[in-house]
Amino acid sequence: MSSNTKDLLIELGTEELPPKILNKLMIDFKLGISQNLTEAKINFDTIKAYATPRRLAVVVQDVDINQKDQIIQRRGPAIQAAFDKNGNTTKALRSFAKSCHITINSLEEVRTKKGAWIVFSQKKRGACTINLISGILHQTLRDLPIPRNMRWGNIIGGFARPIHWIISLFGDEVIPIKLLGVKSGRKSYGHRSHHPKSIYIQSAKTYAQQLEVEGYVVADMEARRHLIRKQILKLATNLGGEAIINEDLLDEITGMVEWPIALSGSYDERFLKLPDAVLISSKERHQKCFAVRDKLGNLLPHFITICNLESRDPAQVIEGNERVMLARLSDASFFWHADREKPLADRQEQLKTIVFQNRLGTLHDKSARVAKLSVEIARKIGGNTALAERTALLAKCDLVTDIVGEFPNLQGIMGKYHAHLDGEHDEIAEALHEQYLPLFAGDKLPQTKSGQAVSLAEKFDTLVGLFGIGQPPTGVKDPFALRRASLGILRIIIENGLNVDLANMLEQAHQGFNNILGKFDVTSQVMCYFYERLRIYSTNQGVTADIFEAVLAVKPTKPIDFMKRLEAVHAFLKLSQAKDLVVSNKRINNILHRNNNAREKMAINDSLLKEKAEKDLANKLDDISFIVQPLIANSNYKGALIVLSDMHETVDNFFNKVMIMVDDEAIRTNRFTLLHQTRNLLLSVADISYLQK
Repeated sequence: MSSNTKDLLIELGTEELPPKILNKLMIDFKLGISQNLTEAKINFDTIKAYATPRRLAVVVQDVDINQKDQIIQRRGPAIQAAFDKNGNTTKALRSFAKSCHITINSLEEVRTKKGAWIVFSQKKRGACTINLISGILHQTLRDLPIPRNMRWGNIIGGFARPIHWIISLFGDEVIPIKLLGVKSGRKSYGHRSHHPKSIYIQSAKTYAQQLEVEGYVVADMEARRHLIRKQILKLATNLGGEAIINEDLLDEITGMVEWPIALSGSYDERFLKLPDAVLISSKERHQKCFAVRDKLGNLLPHFITICNLESRDPAQVIEGNERVMLARLSDASFFWHADREKPLADRQEQLKTIVFQNRLGTLHDKSARVAKLSVEIARKIGGNTALAERTALLAKCDLVTDIVGEFPNLQGIMGKYHAHLDGEHDEIAEALHEQYLPLFAGDKLPQTKSGQAVSLAEKFDTLVGLFGIGQPPTGVKDPFALRRASLGILRIIIENGLNVDLANMLEQAHQGFNNILGKFDVTSQVMCYFYERLRIYSTNQGVTADIFEAVLAVKPTKPIDFMKRLEAVHAFLKLSQAKDLVVSNKRINNILHRNNNAREKMAINDSLLKEKAEKDLANKLDDISFIVQPLIANSNYKGALIVLSDMHETVDNFFNKVMIMVDDEAIRTNRFTLLHQTRNLLLSVADISYLQK
């Protein structure tokens, strides 16, 4: 660190912050400070963020003590307005110089492609960084994307939780800041139990070390997460097994503790008769504990919990956790055995009491629609229609079980357990779980045909229904997760290689609602939405915008077909013939665009073909069509593009030697018809004119 730089420390001490958003809050806080320093023209080296349940902090190394000097330019009149035709100064120029408090000789000329102007340039000396930090911190907090701020006292503004202390050190100096009623200083606070007293922070460099050594606080969130994982793995090994680490739970616990200590407990082995999913969910969701299994994957009667202190009597802490765990598992056992008194199929009537959406009916209504659509999809993808229909009718039955009422995350999973025990077909049991897949981006997909059919049908039904009643997703609201549903449909179809036509399925889903949705064209509206989701999907696969637009122009409705066309155009672009085909497409498109009143569906009248060049084009059109059609039928799109590129010279010759806009209307119309049919053939794979070649 040079004499012209100092380290900056900012810490906000708060009441306990929400653990599930703590990591994002830390990242956004760091990003905000970084961006605002950069916008203020203050150079720095690195920035490190810290977060615990009771604090957000950043340490910025080698921050310039002064803002960079800036050249401020004020633009005056244009050159032609500054001087008359004799070269004398005008009133506009003299007035501009006077407003700048300088002589005309001190002004400068600036010439750009857009013109020339008189300007006044002035060097503005950079302000002291220490005087700008307060504004940067205030701006950062205003910009933080916190879902709901808290307010306290009679202060103006708010934050995620009330702020109790602020540290703002620039080198050894305290930066005076008053934020939300709190004045800055250099005192922080350690662990509530181990070190409730204040800690005098010496500098930014000693911040993290002082908190850990003096205050029993591991401020580095990633280090704390690593420490928790390490302790869990070690304890699991000592128990003779391995830990089941739910990464989301690990993140949440990392946001709940400042001084993590892992302890293990046990429970009665009789609970191991419960389904594994019930045991794991009970531990994770209710007790924030980690389950342990043996090397064969069987659960062991142990759990691992993370405490936020180093107890003098760990046995008492473990006993308390075991007592609560006993109560939780006893409840789960009761729910499970009560649920087993009735098979899934007998719960269908209960679905009539659960409203899916006020205008779209109950879950019972939805199940009936999905069952009908699942049969159609199963037939198209080579599945067993009877199994798909049975799966759809049972799909939502586990939602009325007590276990799913207690653990909503087990929907589908509990259906699978019940189906096996009820003696249902193995594929039905598996499909009941698969109906919700994929749950998130990159998640696994349904593998059974019944699972694929029901998952697709359920998502189609939801999309058509919500769009049909005028409730599509907006920029901020998507309560029925329609974005996830549409991307899920695309992934299931594309990545499983299913020959499913979106438009056809949407139309059948629409028919399933009878007259509930009205008469407007829901299918085209949802198809447009699918194309935008497909744009996102293909972009993530590395497809460029121009290739996507080229294929989108011909509107393929089968995702598999769409992707094959994208691949073919991408491969074709690498060939030398690509440029020729692009040029031909653009020439035809341009003239047809300028004469869009020409009739497109007329037949070519051979007797009106007068010029050799137009006869050659008509013959070429017939020859190429004969070759291309079977290639298109077999999805050999790259081969079709190569054949189509052979039309380039014939098209060029037509444009060079044939006058289209002749006086004879019949001949003129016939030539436009020839061009229309040529363009239609060139569009059989994609609109190549979109390509940047």
